[in-house]
Amino acid sequence: MADAAHETTSQLIQVVALLGAAVVAVPLFRRLKLGSVLGYLAAGLAIGPFGFGWFSDPQSILHVAELGVVMFLFVIGLEMRPSHLWSLRRQIFGLGTLQILLAIAALTLVLRALGFSAPVAFVGAAGFVMTSTAVVMQLLSERGEIALPHGQKIVSVLLFEDLLIVPLLALIAFLAPTPEAAADAPSRWTSIAIGIGSLAALIVAGIYLLNPMFRVLAAAKAREVMTAAALLVVLGAALLMQLGGLSMAMGAFLAGVLLSESSFRHQIEADIEPFRGILLGLFFLGVGMALDLAVVAANWALIGVGVFALMFAKAACIYVVARLTRSAHREALERAVLMAQGGEFAFVLYSAAAASGLIDAEVNASLTAIVVLSMALTPLFVLATGPLTARRDDPALDGVDVVENQSGRVLIIGFGRFGQVMSQSLLARDVDVTIIDTDIEMIQSAAEFGFKVYYGDGTRLDVLHASGADRARAIAICIDDPVAADHIVELAGESFPQARLLVRAYDRAHALKLVNAGVDVQVRETFESAVLFGAAALRALDVPEDEADAIAAQVRRLDAERFELEVASNDTRAGIPLIIKNTDAPGPKPTPLTRPRRESRVLNAAAEVPPRTPDAPGTRDA
Repeated sequence: MADAAHETTSQLIQVVALLGAAVVAVPLFRRLKLGSVLGYLAAGLAIGPFGFGWFSDPQSILHVAELGVVMFLFVIGLEMRPSHLWSLRRQIFGLGTLQILLAIAALTLVLRALGFSAPVAFVGAAGFVMTSTAVVMQLLSERGEIALPHGQKIVSVLLFEDLLIVPLLALIAFLAPTPEAAADAPSRWTSIAIGIGSLAALIVAGIYLLNPMFRVLAAAKAREVMTAAALLVVLGAALLMQLGGLSMAMGAFLAGVLLSESSFRHQIEADIEPFRGILLGLFFLGVGMALDLAVVAANWALIGVGVFALMFAKAACIYVVARLTRSAHREALERAVLMAQGGEFAFVLYSAAAASGLIDAEVNASLTAIVVLSMALTPLFVLATGPLTARRDDPALDGVDVVENQSGRVLIIGFGRFGQVMSQSLLARDVDVTIIDTDIEMIQSAAEFGFKVYYGDGTRLDVLHASGADRARAIAICIDDPVAADHIVELAGESFPQARLLVRAYDRAHALKLVNAGVDVQVRETFESAVLFGAAALRALDVPEDEADAIAAQVRRLDAERFELEVASNDTRAGIPLIIKNTDAPGPKPTPLTRPRRESRVLNAAAEVPPRTPDAPGTRDA
């Protein structure tokens, strides 16, 4: 009993040590602007077997902490709707394939130059080419760049690398010098079939089982059960993929994608977030512990040269591919620096190669040390190259307040041309408004004109809460990005039902989509100004004022009737007959609003009036 109590106390001390190291190191490193990733790595190195020695088996911690990466990819999957993922197919398979092939070739040549044999050099290159999903996603997340176009390209390559682990492991099995590799050849087809079957089973379960399950649990109104169900989905998908010989992270990502269209996805994301953050931090702590300082000391020249040579070669390949695919210099350089390190899948690949006899234990330790050091150096390189990759059109946050604890009656999201004009009516009526935007230069400029605009990304649920959306009577979405507007509509519709939604529509199709999404008011951003512009054009042609106004009213009426038809049929082509055209195609015959060019003719003799004399004014036919 005493031994059991002592073991429990010892385990509790280790947990306290892990949490304490993270609590001390991460805020310190973030205050020094070195990033939380480097803080976790430094803390792990300090308390690991090659630091204070509080932990002797970092690999066991790494195995548990890999769940942090798994949950991170699940959360990313929740944001990747199948339609959006399909739109990235060229980046995933085009950009990803080009970058991987070029980088593997270059890294193999570097390792050959460092004295490794061809098979070992290829294994080392294949491991190092796979970027650390955890490091890159954490850095992108801290900078709020995952959803931006350049962030999406990076995510696409990371997804391709996750898919690549399966064929690479199979290739290592073929390269292994053991006779068992040839004897096992028939079973590899069985393994492939099992992997495909696991993938198919996950997709079928995601389509037909997940949503019904969450509906039943939501009806039970047990919050803790919903949290347990979210964890079950993540871990179950990861386990299924692992049993099928595939990547756990890929299974979690697919589960997230399958739930991305679900009405429960925001609740699931909120439930997973605390576990994801803790386990991801634990993963970085484990990586820091795994850095074998004895191996580094014994092979310091090889490892030191290897780290910088491999990172430089990989960064150069990424930069070249980015430029070939027409990325700007700054974006290409930023991507090259951010993705120049090796990744956590390298540990899996090197372990498999060591187990099959393709590489020995010392080479495995040296390659692992190179990958760990590259992961540790990445935040420093990102910081050092910051001035070169900084967006020159983004000024600092000086004098800009981040939105928090607001309670305006109306929340205005976006303060560009549209939002500025729209706000005037509310401000003229002394309505209490909260205005948020992400354009720092515009926020600073608006302050010079007497406007208080807060910095805040309206596509984030936490920002909407901080902006007072849960207390607002109306939410006016005035941004010019229809995709982001749709996302905000979805968030607000689910989380803030008390608020009326008023949305700036990009075009007719977007307006129809907003109506189907249940918004209260949608206004096409250019329609009214275009109608007024047309009326002004008529007046410029000397058409009388009242006539020009009547024609403008007619255009509005016909457009409203056309839109009603389109809403009823959910088809933007349904109202085509109501368009006034400049061809002979069938369409509405507008009421004549101009004076007839010919005099009217009398149809019955009783109503006939004697004609005017030829010399009288106004007798000429026109």
